Amino acid sequence: MARVEIYTKDWCGYCARAKRLLSEKGVDFEEYDISLGGPQRIEMIDRSGGRATVPQVFIDGVHIGGSDDLAALDRAGKLDAMLGSSAA
Repeated sequence: MARVEIYTKDWCGYCARAKRLLSEKGVDFEEYDISLGGPQRIEMIDRSGGRATVPQVFIDGVHIGGSDDLAALDRAGKLDAMLGSSAA
Protein backbone atom coordinates (compact mmCIF):
# COMPACT_ATOMS: atom_id res chain seq x y z
CA MET A 1 0.00 0.00 0.00
CA ALA A 2 1.23 3.46 -0.89
CA ARG A 3 2.04 6.11 1.70
CA VAL A 4 -0.58 8.83 1.43
CA GLU A 5 -0.24 12.26 3.02
CA ILE A 6 -2.84 15.01 2.99
CA TYR A 7 -2.57 18.58 4.26
CA THR A 8 -5.92 19.91 5.47
CA LYS A 9 -7.68 22.69 7.38
CA ASP A 10 -10.71 22.60 9.65
CA TRP A 11 -14.07 23.27 7.97
CA CYS A 12 -12.71 22.61 4.48
CA GLY A 13 -15.27 20.90 2.27
CA TYR A 14 -12.68 19.99 -0.35
CA CYS A 15 -10.53 18.40 2.35
CA ALA A 16 -13.52 16.37 3.56
CA ARG A 17 -14.22 15.24 0.00
CA ALA A 18 -10.62 14.10 -0.58
CA LYS A 19 -10.49 12.26 2.76
CA ARG A 20 -13.84 10.60 2.02
CA LEU A 21 -12.59 9.32 -1.36
CA LEU A 22 -9.42 7.92 0.21
CA SER A 23 -11.42 6.32 3.03
CA GLU A 24 -13.84 4.75 0.54
CA LYS A 25 -10.80 3.20 -1.15
CA GLY A 26 -9.76 1.73 2.21
CA VAL A 27 -6.60 3.84 2.28
CA ASP A 28 -4.91 4.88 5.49
CA PHE A 29 -3.44 8.37 5.24
CA GLU A 30 -1.39 10.74 7.31
CA GLU A 31 -3.25 14.00 7.83
CA TYR A 32 -1.47 17.25 8.62
CA ASP A 33 -3.86 19.90 9.93
CA ILE A 34 -2.46 23.30 8.99
CA SER A 35 -5.45 25.35 10.21
CA LEU A 36 -3.16 27.44 12.38
CA GLY A 37 -0.38 27.72 9.81
CA GLY A 38 3.09 27.06 11.14
CA PRO A 39 5.98 25.03 9.79
CA GLN A 40 3.79 22.34 8.22
CA ARG A 41 2.05 24.96 6.08
CA ILE A 42 5.44 26.15 4.82
CA GLU A 43 6.44 22.53 4.21
CA MET A 44 3.25 21.94 2.19
CA ILE A 45 3.85 25.01 0.02
CA ASP A 46 7.44 23.94 -0.62
CA ARG A 47 6.49 20.35 -1.44
CA SER A 48 3.61 21.36 -3.71
CA GLY A 49 5.58 23.79 -5.83
CA GLY A 50 3.99 26.89 -4.33
CA ARG A 51 0.37 25.81 -3.98
CA ALA A 52 -1.12 27.27 -0.81
CA THR A 53 -4.66 25.89 -1.01
CA VAL A 54 -5.88 22.79 0.79
CA PRO A 55 -6.06 19.94 0.50
CA GLN A 56 -2.72 19.01 -0.98
CA VAL A 57 -2.31 15.27 -1.50
CA PHE A 58 0.91 13.29 -1.86
CA ILE A 59 1.16 9.60 -2.76
CA ASP A 60 4.54 8.00 -2.08
CA GLY A 61 6.02 11.50 -1.95
CA VAL A 62 4.63 12.49 -5.36
CA HIS A 63 2.48 15.61 -5.39
CA ILE A 64 -0.99 14.74 -6.71
CA GLY A 65 -2.65 18.11 -6.16
CA GLY A 66 -5.95 18.96 -4.56
CA SER A 67 -9.34 17.34 -4.21
CA ASP A 68 -10.31 17.90 -7.84
CA ASP A 69 -7.01 16.41 -9.03
CA LEU A 70 -7.50 13.35 -6.81
CA ALA A 71 -11.06 12.86 -8.09
CA ALA A 72 -9.89 13.24 -11.70
CA LEU A 73 -7.29 10.50 -11.20
CA ASP A 74 -10.03 8.26 -9.82
CA ARG A 75 -12.38 8.99 -12.75
CA ALA A 76 -9.55 8.23 -15.17
CA GLY A 77 -8.99 4.87 -13.50
CA LYS A 78 -5.44 5.77 -12.44
CA LEU A 79 -5.83 6.26 -8.69
CA ASP A 80 -6.12 2.61 -7.66
CA ALA A 81 -2.80 1.74 -9.32
CA MET A 82 -1.09 4.64 -7.55
CA LEU A 83 -2.52 3.54 -4.20
CA GLY A 84 -1.41 -0.06 -4.55
CA SER A 85 -3.08 -3.33 -5.29
CA SER A 86 -5.21 -3.43 -2.15
CA ALA A 87 -7.20 -0.32 -3.08
CA ALA A 88 -10.84 -1.04 -3.94
